[in-house]
Amino acid sequence: VQLVESGGGLVQAGGSLTLSCAHSGMDFRINAMGWYRQAPGEERELVATITNGSTIVYADSVKGRFTVSKDNAKNILYLQMNSLKPEDTAMYYCAAGDYGLQLKVDFWGQGTQVTVSS
Repeated sequence: VQLVESGGGLVQAGGSLTLSCAHSGMDFRINAMGWYRQAPGEERELVATITNGSTIVYADSVKGRFTVSKDNAKNILYLQMNSLKPEDTAMYYCAAGDYGLQLKVDFWGQGTQVTVSS
């Protein structure tokens, strides 16, 4: 399984960015994908999860501002981020794995940096 993120960058507070994760090599072990982020000195945290059945879960901190979606024909996972805040600054990672009560991550992308200036 390969996960390759893109779309990060520098944006002013209140702005928008869309992250993409091109994936390949998925097999029967994978029934969900998600986005995580990690700020310097912080633990990696879940941002959003989407299952193969399109069940979606968001972290409370991004609800109403971020939207996760997927294009199955193109094998791309997206994260649309609106109304960005400086506290959204982090390395964002694409993840894939098995979803039970939560996403158990088996595969990670290399990450893409998002920096929000105030």
